Amino acid sequence: MYSPSRRRFVQSASAASVAFAAGLPRLAQAQSPINLRFSSSMVADQNAAHYVWFQQLEANLKGLVGDRIKIDYFPNNQLGKESDVVQQVKVGSIDMMVTGSSIWATVAPQFGMLDLGYLFDSYDHVAKAMDGGVGAKLNEMLQKATGCTVLTWASHFGARSVYTKQQVKSLADIKNVKLRVLPTPAFIETFKIMGAIPTPIPFGELYMAAQTGVVDGFEHDAATVQASKLNEVVKYGWLTEHLFSPMVVVIGKRGMDKIPADLRPAFAKAVADATQKQRAIATEKGAQAIEALTKLGMVFSPMAKAERDTVRQQMEARLWADFAKQYPVTAPLFAAISQARA
Repeated sequence: MYSPSRRRFVQSASAASVAFAAGLPRLAQAQSPINLRFSSSMVADQNAAHYVWFQQLEANLKGLVGDRIKIDYFPNNQLGKESDVVQQVKVGSIDMMVTGSSIWATVAPQFGMLDLGYLFDSYDHVAKAMDGGVGAKLNEMLQKATGCTVLTWASHFGARSVYTKQQVKSLADIKNVKLRVLPTPAFIETFKIMGAIPTPIPFGELYMAAQTGVVDGFEHDAATVQASKLNEVVKYGWLTEHLFSPMVVVIGKRGMDKIPADLRPAFAKAVADATQKQRAIATEKGAQAIEALTKLGMVFSPMAKAERDTVRQQMEARLWADFAKQYPVTAPLFAAISQARA
């Protein structure tokens, strides 16, 4: 006879089995690694600042959390153009991206201050200012505008300087020289003040434009000149060092939410340690690129300190002041950057 007590036992056992089975996927999911999709516009090699930072992060995460967090790195614009990737990071279809700070000015215009000429004197100056509070303030602005978070401010491989077909060694020489620049107001106005004719064209068209005389030169960092073989179309470098552009790593809200609370301290440490190591490597790489270009026949000339000081004063009085007037929240950031120069 099938007693009520036996019926209740079977029902309870069946319910427990169903609950246990239902819990298995959740348990397996909890134990599976967290995968973050990470986009870069640069190639994946040792001459790319993005990739060097990623390698440091990957090694740090492996040592701190094992396989619990895995970064899927997509170099060379595999996930789309930077302008498109910014939007995808915002909505969460891509978790992270590494880039120059310029592209984020399209969604948080205050970031545009970092593209203003002669704002920084060195990457040590950048690190001191960004780690000293300027970076945190800009991050607050980005979070408010997009929900995304700046994970860190790292370094590119050297400052941006001027490269030309005919030798340029002074402000007098640069007058009316057609230079390819990034298509942003900050870059365009910087070179107008210096007396050049700024000519925005896509980077992919630069080699041909310089070769055929559409432009007389361009501005960029030495490592990119070397990697892109632009030394084949220009022979002179004027070390204006007009821009020490921070390299920024940003994670979207959905990407951040994927990381459990117990792993976030380790993730933050992995990021911070990666930046410290990458900054040191970046300094070496920048110097090595200039040495390599020199061996390939490029002739470099320094910018005179007096001219640099003059141009910076003009930038501060015109571009920096106008920017702070347009975005008042940046005024104390300009002051903090100037203080960090000392």
